[in-house]
Amino acid sequence: MTFRGWPAEALEFFEELEADNSKPFWQRNKAVYESTVRAPMEELLAELEPEWGEGRIFRPYRDVRFSADKSPYKTQIGATVGEGYVQLNAEGLAAGSGMWEMAPDQLERYRRTVADDRSGGELASIVTKAAAAGLAITGHGILKTAPKGYPKDHPRIELLRYKGIVASQEWPAGPWLGSRRGKDRVVKFLGLSRPLKEWLRANVGPSTLSPSTPGARR
Repeated sequence: MTFRGWPAEALEFFEELEADNSKPFWQRNKAVYESTVRAPMEELLAELEPEWGEGRIFRPYRDVRFSADKSPYKTQIGATVGEGYVQLNAEGLAAGSGMWEMAPDQLERYRRTVADDRSGGELASIVTKAAAAGLAITGHGILKTAPKGYPKDHPRIELLRYKGIVASQEWPAGPWLGSRRGKDRVVKFLGLSRPLKEWLRANVGPSTLSPSTPGARR
């Protein structure tokens, strides 16, 4: 398989799905989704996997059990590639990397290493360079003040207030989406965000909590 980009029909599919998010529409257009949306994503992941890790496409169905919005289908296609994320919707292409929501033990390690001058200073430098390269650095569940046990005037207080941190980048839809330039942009992003990913891996790591522990990631 060779990735050649997404045809215009892929974006049209999502535009129409946003207007008619129903089972009848999905059943009539599932073949369009498979050929113009999912197949190019599979091709992209197959080319990225050797360097960036295993790819996995998320199901197109929404979990509506606890949501007021009962629309049954996602209006985007998302996939993981290694520790990164790729998404296509009607607006264009996006990619992300990092730890969006940390478990309690991860958050404790994150704050401890951010507070440390050496490791925290390294993260601050990574964030500055990523932003200068055009990446957005986003914090999840940002506290309004310093976390308990940390001074409000800490030089890295903004990072300490994060409960998760990711780098991301978005590219508005255009003719380039129908070419290999989509892969080029994702690869460049994964390279630019790699220092953040490696810092998190070295200083935070996976959660070791039991799935039954409150706040543990399942």
